[in-house]
Formats: sequence, structure tokens, C-alpha cells
Amino acid sequence: RWLALTVRPARDRAPDPALAQHLLWSAVATGLPVQLHCADPQSLTGFLRATAGFGTDLVLLPDRPHHRRAAQLAAAFPHVYADAGPRPGETLGEAPFGKLLFSTGARALPELYVTASRLFGQAMARLAQEWVGEGICTRAEAQRIAGLVASGTARRVYRLDAAGSG
Repeated sequence: RWLALTVRPARDRAPDPALAQHLLWSAVATGLPVQLHCADPQSLTGFLRATAGFGTDLVLLPDRPHHRRAAQLAAAFPHVYADAGPRPGETLGEAPFGKLLFSTGARALPELYVTASRLFGQAMARLAQEWVGEGICTRAEAQRIAGLVASGTARRVYRLDAAGSG
């Protein structure tokens, strides 16, 4: 069976379920944040429920168009965080601001990381301007929210501000 799996390219084969489960639980046991790249995060609800209380943060990185559902799961589970997605206006209404973080969603090409970062920054700026204009929040509050989603939440979850983290 393992030989049959090795002849096909990795992108064309699903991981062995027992191995995938072992790797997931091993990752949770480290106590370090675990990124879960998934098409639709709804299928992970049982795993999210089972890992509650282990002290490990899980970060959902869904495919489009599932960012909204990921944000809802982040709101439902204290140890779960989610990618805000390319349209932060949709996800910011589904979860506390401190449960969402920016991710480019890019793979491989450096240009995609740059483009995604700029598009996200523009979307957040438009949203902040809209919220301030409508009196939903002050400019300072909008800047705090944008800072949380753009980097603050990731810094906290991944412990990037801790002593010795470089």
C-alpha cells in the first residue's frame, strides 16, 4: 500500500488517515500553535472540540470562500484563531477582532505575497475609513483593530514578542 502511494505525485494523494491523525495529535501535544490548512473548516469542528483545554492554539487557514466559516469557528472556540481572508469586512463581523489574523494565502511566488499584503492593507484602510465615517468607531479604535488583525494577533498567538524570540 505504501508503494502505491509513493508512485503518485504528492499533490494527487490524500494522506493516510491514521498517519494524519497521529501527526495532528503530535502537533497538538507540543503546545505550540498549529496551522490547519483546510478547504472548508467545518469538517474540523470535531477536532476543534476535542482539542479544547489542551493549551494549544489552532489557526485555521481556509480556502476561499470559507473564511467566514473559519471566523465563526474562531468565535466559538477559545483556542481557535482564523485567517481574516481577502475581504476582512466579512470576517470581522463574525469573530472578536483578537481572534482574526492576516495571512497572504500565497504559495511559492514572492510576488503573490507582496500583492496579497498590499490588497489586504487597502481593504483594511477602506473598512476603517468606512467605520470611522459611519461613527462605528473612532480613528484610534480603527487603527487598533487594523493593528490587531494585521500583526498583533499573530504576534500574540505565535509568541513573537516573548523574550528571546528574536
